[in-house]
Amino acid sequence: MKQQNYHLVSHALCPYVQRSIITLEEKNIAYIRTDIDLANKPAWFVPISPMGKVPILLVDETHTLFESTIICEYLDEVTPGSLHPVDSLEKAHHRAWIEFGSSILSEIARLYNAKTELDFKDLQAAIRNCFRQIEREMSGGAFFSGEKFHLIDAVYGPIFRYFEVFDTFTQWDTFVDLPKCILWRNALKQRPSVVTAVTQDYGKLLTGFLLERESYISQLINKQGRY
Repeated sequence: MKQQNYHLVSHALCPYVQRSIITLEEKNIAYIRTDIDLANKPAWFVPISPMGKVPILLVDETHTLFESTIICEYLDEVTPGSLHPVDSLEKAHHRAWIEFGSSILSEIARLYNAKTELDFKDLQAAIRNCFRQIEREMSGGAFFSGEKFHLIDAVYGPIFRYFEVFDTFTQWDTFVDLPKCILWRNALKQRPSVVTAVTQDYGKLLTGFLLERESYISQLINKQGRY
C-alpha cells in the first residue's frame, strides 16, 4: 500500500489538535505540523477549512479532513492495530465518553471566560461533577479502561493538561477524593505522546491566553503575579 503523506494544520493551544497529535504519535505516523494564528488566519487556510477551525489533516495534499474525531478515527483505521477496544460494546462505551470529554472542554472554555466569581465557582462545581461521573466508569488502572492506552486517553490527556496551569492560580481541588482520576491524570502526564503534543512553552502561552480573556481567572492570575 502506498505510503501517505500527512500534514497537520494546527494551533499551539488547541486541545483538539493535541488529541490528533497524540494519535499520530501513538500510531508512529510521520507527519508535518504547521501552527497558525486563528486570530489572523493565512489566506491558504480559508479554502481548506470549511468550519474555519483546526485541526485540519491534509492527506497527500489532495484530501482534506477536519474535526478531530474524524481525523483520529481515520488514522487509527489506516494503520496496523487499533487504539479502540475490540469488543463492540466496549468500543461504543469509549466513544460515548469521548463525547463527554468534548463537553468538558466546552465547560472549561466557559470557565476561563467567566466574568464573575459566582459564575466561575458554579462552573468549577460543574466540572468537578463531570469528573465524579467519570470516576464511576473507570477500571482503576493507569488508563481509562486498564493498562492499555486507547483513543479515549488521547482525548483526556489535553483536558487534564489544563489543570496543570489552572492549579497554579486556583485552589479548587478538582480531583480530591477521585483516586482513579488522579492515577489516570498522572499516567497521561508522563505518556510521551501526550508530553510531545505541545511545545515546552505551553504553560506560558496558555497563561497569556487566559490573561487576554479579561475574565475572573485573569484576575486570579494577576493577583498571583506569576506571569
